[in-house]
Amino acid sequence: MEYIYASLLLHSAKKEISEDSLKKVLSAAGLEADDVKVKMVVAALKEVNIDEVLRTAAVTPMAVTPATAPAAQPQPVVESKEVEGKKEEKKEVSEEELSEGLSSLFG
Repeated sequence: MEYIYASLLLHSAKKEISEDSLKKVLSAAGLEADDVKVKMVVAALKEVNIDEVLRTAAVTPMAVTPATAPAAQPQPVVESKEVEGKKEEKKEVSEEELSEGLSSLFG
C-alpha cells in the first residue's frame, strides 16, 4: 500500500510517477523501496488515468450499516445431515425451552 500512497502523493503534487521519484518518496517516509515493486507500480500506473479513478471512487456508494440498527433476534439452528441415504434433522433447543427445563430441575 505504501507504493500506492507514494504514487498518489506524487500525483497530487503534479509530479511524474517514475521509479526515481517513487523511491525518493518512500525513502523520505523512512521505508526501504523494493526495486521490483517500484517497477511494477510505475508500469501499472502508466496505463491508468488516476484522476478518473479518483473521481469514480468518490461517487461510488459504499455499503454502510448504521450503528443504531436493531440487532436481529437469534433463530434456532436447524441442522440436517444425511445418514445412509436417510435425511436426519436435529433441532437445537431454544433459550425459552432450555430455561423451562432448568427451572424444573431446581424448582
